[in-house]
Amino acid sequence: MNMSLGRGAGERLVVIGGDAAGMSAASQARRMRSPGELEIVAFERGRFTSYSACGIPYWVGGDVPDRDRLIARTPEEHRARGIDLRMRTEVTEIDVAGGRVRARDLEAGTESWTSYDKLVIATGARPVRPALPGVDAPGVHGVQTLDDGQALLDTLAGASGRRAVVVGAGYIGVEMAEALINRGYDVTVVNRGSEPMSTLDPDMGRLVHKAMTGLGITMVDDAEVTGFPTGDDGRVRAVATADAEYPADVVVLGIGVRPQTSLARAAGLPLGHRQGLLTDLAMRVRGHENIWAGGDCVEVLDLVSGQQRYIALGTHANKHGQIIGTNAGGGYATFPGVVGTAVSKVCELEIARTGLREKDARRAGLQYVTATIESTGRAGYYPGADTMTVKMLAERRTGRLLGVQIVGREGAAKRVDVAAVALTAGMTVERMTSLDLGYAPPFSPVWDPVLVAARKAVKAVAAAD
Repeated sequence: MNMSLGRGAGERLVVIGGDAAGMSAASQARRMRSPGELEIVAFERGRFTSYSACGIPYWVGGDVPDRDRLIARTPEEHRARGIDLRMRTEVTEIDVAGGRVRARDLEAGTESWTSYDKLVIATGARPVRPALPGVDAPGVHGVQTLDDGQALLDTLAGASGRRAVVVGAGYIGVEMAEALINRGYDVTVVNRGSEPMSTLDPDMGRLVHKAMTGLGITMVDDAEVTGFPTGDDGRVRAVATADAEYPADVVVLGIGVRPQTSLARAAGLPLGHRQGLLTDLAMRVRGHENIWAGGDCVEVLDLVSGQQRYIALGTHANKHGQIIGTNAGGGYATFPGVVGTAVSKVCELEIARTGLREKDARRAGLQYVTATIESTGRAGYYPGADTMTVKMLAERRTGRLLGVQIVGREGAAKRVDVAAVALTAGMTVERMTSLDLGYAPPFSPVWDPVLVAARKAVKAVAAAD
C-alpha cells in the first residue's frame, strides 16, 4: 500500500466527491486561499465532474443534444485552477482520529492514505435498487450519473423493440417517462402509490395521472414490483407485479435515491432519521470541527416544520458547496435551511410544490386548512390561456402559509417561486393577498392564480375559527 502523507507548511483540504457540492466547495476554498496556503485534493470515483444530473432525462429524451452540454467544468479545468483532482479514485475509508482517508485507484487497483487538516464529504446519493430477481439484468437501468445516462442510451440504440417500463412515478420516473415517449417508445409506468408524484397530495397527483394517461402513457398504480423476468439471452423481458407482467425491452428505475453515507457511518459520523449526515448551520458535521458535508448526502432543516428533511436537489448542493468552501477557506457563511421547493414536467404538464403536504403538516403536529382553485396562467381572453390548479395549505388560526402545490400548463411551475419566498418570509395568506405581482394579459390574469388561492385560504382560516 502506498502512503501519501507528506506535504509542505500549508493546510490540506481533502474533498470526497467531484460533483456539485464537492467541487463547488473546492473551487470556493481556492478563491479564498492560494495553493501555498491551502492544498486541495479531491477524489472522484467516476469519469466526470461538475455535471448536471438533473439534465440527464432531457439528454436521454433528445432535448439536450449531447452529454458535454451537461458538464459545467471538466477535470482539466479544475486542475488548471489549482485543485489536485484525482479521477476514477474511490475513497474507501475515513480515519477521523488519524485525520486521513484511504483511496483506491480504480484503474490501477492500488490504494493509498492521504492526510487532511480539513475534510469535505460530498458523496451524493445512490438510486434505490430493490433486491429483486433480475434487477441486475442487462436492460435494467438506474439514472443517477452521466455513465448511467450513456448506458441507457446505448441500450435504447440497440433495443429490438419499443416497449419501456418505468418503475416509480416520482420526479425521476415522470421525467424518464417523458424522455422515453420522446424517443418513440410505448411507455408503462408502474407505481406502488395510489397516484403519481408522491411529493404532492393525492388530489393533486390525480391531475398528473390524468395528464400522463392523456399522453398515451399506461399508468399502473397500487402495484408492487416483484421481479424482472429475463429471456433466454439473460436480458430483461418484463416487469412483474403480484398481478401481472408488463413486457419490456428496457426498464428504468425511478424509485428515488438515498444518501450515500456508508463511509460516514463506518467512520462514526452522526446520521439523521433518513441516514443523511447531520450538520450545523455552517455545514460542519456535528461534533467535528474540521469536517464539513453537503449535497445529497446530508439532511437539512425544513424552515416550515422545524424538522430535519432529506431533499436531494442540485440547487441545495451548489449552495452547500459555496458555504463549505467559504468556511473551509477561513471565511464565514451559513445555510439556514429550505422550504422544499421543486418543479418538474412531463411533456406539456408542469408540476410544482413548495412547503408542506397535508401529511407533512400532520406529522409536524400542525393544524391546517386547505384551499384549491382553478385559474388560468394568462388573462382568460388572451390566446393560449391554459388552466392551472393551485392548492394552498395554511395554519389554522394564525393563517401562516404552510405549502403550495401547482399543476398546469405553461407558466404554472415557476409561479411556485412566489410561494417559496412567502414561506421563507413566514408570511400569512392574508398578507400574501396584498403582494404586488406583475400583471399583463399575456402573463397573468388581474388576480394571479397564487393570489386567488391565498384569498380562498383566508376564508378557510376564518371559517375554521
